[in-house]
Amino acid sequence: MTLLRPAFAVPFLAVVLIAIGAGIRPAHGQEPAQRAAPPPVEWVTRAVEAPRVSFRTFQSAAAGTTVSYHLYTPAAYEREPGRRFPVVYWLHGSGGGLAGIPALARLFDQAIEAGGAPPCLVVLVNGLPMGMYVDWSNGAAPVETVIVEELVPHIDATLRTIASREGRLLDGFSMGGYGAARLGFKHPGRFGAVSIMGAGPMQESLTTTPRASRVQAGELLARVYGGSQATFLQVSPRMLAKANAEAIAKGSLVRVVIGDRDETYANNLAFHEHLVALGIPHEWRVLRGVGHDPMAVLRELDDAHWAFYRKAFGAPARPVDAGRR
Repeated sequence: MTLLRPAFAVPFLAVVLIAIGAGIRPAHGQEPAQRAAPPPVEWVTRAVEAPRVSFRTFQSAAAGTTVSYHLYTPAAYEREPGRRFPVVYWLHGSGGGLAGIPALARLFDQAIEAGGAPPCLVVLVNGLPMGMYVDWSNGAAPVETVIVEELVPHIDATLRTIASREGRLLDGFSMGGYGAARLGFKHPGRFGAVSIMGAGPMQESLTTTPRASRVQAGELLARVYGGSQATFLQVSPRMLAKANAEAIAKGSLVRVVIGDRDETYANNLAFHEHLVALGIPHEWRVLRGVGHDPMAVLRELDDAHWAFYRKAFGAPARPVDAGRR
């Protein structure tokens, strides 16, 4: 799970500050150190400047405020004004993902212009620094509802999209991979393809994780899941896959990608085996010599990454692909 070295994000800032000298008896007359209040939920991020990327907002009834997102628009959107386009919903890792937007947008733009990727809109979702792509138990951040019930309809209403599950793909890395699995498996009628890369947390309980201490995991459990391991498991990709296995198996294109040097490899392997046991077809791809690094994953995948997109959106294979068969 990306809590210490977030993917496409600024360095992780602990959810709470642990007082220096914790466990030491305070001097006479001093108050015990108090935990800092959790940071406020910030639904509007700063704007990131990048070619073909715009900063946008919409009004959210669920959050009760304005919510921001970034949008990559391919050149074909302007060249072909009568055409409708599929949409990729990119879910960032912990920390917010803003730092990685320019590199990700360049990657999409180069692949689309070179003919490797089908022209598509890319919604760079604001999932909050540690939003976990789930409605928080305390109601403070209805992240899932904002994305699925408000952002998706907003995109379809304001852009020329293919407004059906066949025109929507969820992709993400680390916390975003966890989010893609959660939302894709819970809402198979909304999203036709689900890409799960370097995902975490994919285990059955949130105690310690490969990329976080017990304290960090405990604070995350308390803030997002109400301190309940049962709630964490109930809303997990594992349980959602089990609950909707038949629908996912029949209609969803799924892949799981993990580097063999990624600390979350064991948990992703167990998740892959869980999907196999449930009879859910999926692409399982292990990248040799790759750690928990989104750009290294995408570089190693190379055209295989875009082949998944082509298959998801019904785009023709590249000539080189035909030669490999």
